[in-house]
Amino acid sequence: MAALGRDVVFEDFFPSMVEKLGSEGFLKELKNGFRALMDEEREVITFESLKRNSALLGLEGMSNDELMCMLREGDLDGDGCLNEKEFCVLMVRLSPDLMDKSRRWLAQSVEDNMF
Repeated sequence: MAALGRDVVFEDFFPSMVEKLGSEGFLKELKNGFRALMDEEREVITFESLKRNSALLGLEGMSNDELMCMLREGDLDGDGCLNEKEFCVLMVRLSPDLMDKSRRWLAQSVEDNMF
């Protein structure tokens, strides 16, 4: 489990989800999560849509500053919102076990001259 701040605790279920669903099924679930959090008109996750839907993630106790920090962490193009790709990248980056496995897979691929 990883602490997100104060008394909010995040348990990393992503590795077991990938194992159970496969990579395509896991990606489909991430995309479903994105759609649940996005602003339906703009089709991105905005501060307002994240705040409005934060209870879906169990984050209803987070401050505005903490929510903005989450958005900034994943906002790769600097528009202040998260598109579907940015959201999926952020979710994988926030999973220590998935990141560790990705590093091992990459190292093994390089070692096997796959790149």
